[in-house]
Amino acid sequence: MRLLLFLSFLIVPVLEIWLLFQVGSAIGGPATVALLVAGGLLGAWIIRREGRRAWRALQESLRSGRMPERELADSGLVLMGGALLVAPGFVTDVVGLAFVLPVTRPLMRRLGVWFFERRIKRLAAASPYAGLFPTAPGGEAPHGGRVVTGEVIREERGDQEEPRGALGRPPRA
Repeated sequence: MRLLLFLSFLIVPVLEIWLLFQVGSAIGGPATVALLVAGGLLGAWIIRREGRRAWRALQESLRSGRMPERELADSGLVLMGGALLVAPGFVTDVVGLAFVLPVTRPLMRRLGVWFFERRIKRLAAASPYAGLFPTAPGGEAPHGGRVVTGEVIREERGDQEEPRGALGRPPRA
């Protein structure tokens, strides 16, 4: 994961600069700068509009008392898309628009869910606690282990005093 992140921070700026030179040689320098500025302004307008929409949807779901899963994901996508739209470049603008536009946002949300599910499963499998709990109530333990069912029996001895709380009463169970 770190290698992928390192490579993306290395490759994306090089790709952006190369693409800027290509567009600049095709349409000219001032037109390329104007296109970047127009993209930034358009991105700021879209972020503002979609950010308000996402915020209203989040508030509405909280008022109705349901978990705002989709609304939180949309808010995060609008935030990430806004950061990408503010960054100068054409590649980041295209990816940022895919995060911000309501037409492509559901696809990006599903892609994000897929990515994070894979990541969480991989982290859970690598956890030192992965083999401690069964996967099913009567079933198999992970990694070929064996689940031994049992019952904990607490013996009460008559010679031991019952534990008491701060006011001298037995603690509540």
